[in-house]
Amino acid sequence: MAIKKQYLKSKPVCKVTFTVPAEEAKKVAVVGDFNNWNPKGSTLKKLKNGTFKGTFDLPKENTFEFRYLVDSTYINDAEADRYQWNDYAGTENAVLEL
Repeated sequence: MAIKKQYLKSKPVCKVTFTVPAEEAKKVAVVGDFNNWNPKGSTLKKLKNGTFKGTFDLPKENTFEFRYLVDSTYINDAEADRYQWNDYAGTENAVLEL
């Protein structure tokens, strides 16, 4: 898994690219605070090599909890900036700091 951040000088946003190796998966989405944990509109595109990838414009100077939804299983990104316990989910979520 990988997270790439590209800060734009012209706008107060950061282009964040999420990459998830999941050859056996049919569908991968990134869900979090930035999209109300809704997988609609945040589905990653499957590449020929079996990796899922997607880029999203997120507001700078923010912190977001997020997870990947691989088929119907939630997983964290091993390369997240940090992890934070979430009482509502009853588990740790990955955290993205922009």
